[in-house]
Amino acid sequence: MSIVKINALTVPAEQREVLEKRFASRAGTVENSDGFEWFELLRPVEGTDQYLVYTRWRSEADFQAWMEGPMKAAHQGGDAPTGGDRPKPAASGSSVWSFEVVQQASPKPKQG
Repeated sequence: MSIVKINALTVPAEQREVLEKRFASRAGTVENSDGFEWFELLRPVEGTDQYLVYTRWRSEADFQAWMEGPMKAAHQGGDAPTGGDRPKPAASGSSVWSFEVVQQASPKPKQG
């Protein structure tokens, strides 16, 4: 079954809009990666300042290939403004959690 990677990003309140805009502007960059299955950016509602970046992959090898290729390239200056320094990170901290999918369910089609 699939693997899930969750990047927990600590984002100060004043940087939330910046983070969300950056993710919106990157739309499409991961979707074409081999083995990619799903992405969600989860905004905290209460009790935490951590956003969760949820991605699901066919295998660990597919995730690592994306990390070493498109993701690495995107974070090495691909989105910096022309002639300027890279923008300051919106998150003040990050940790990646890894999971294997052992069970899953989806809604059943309604009869009728």
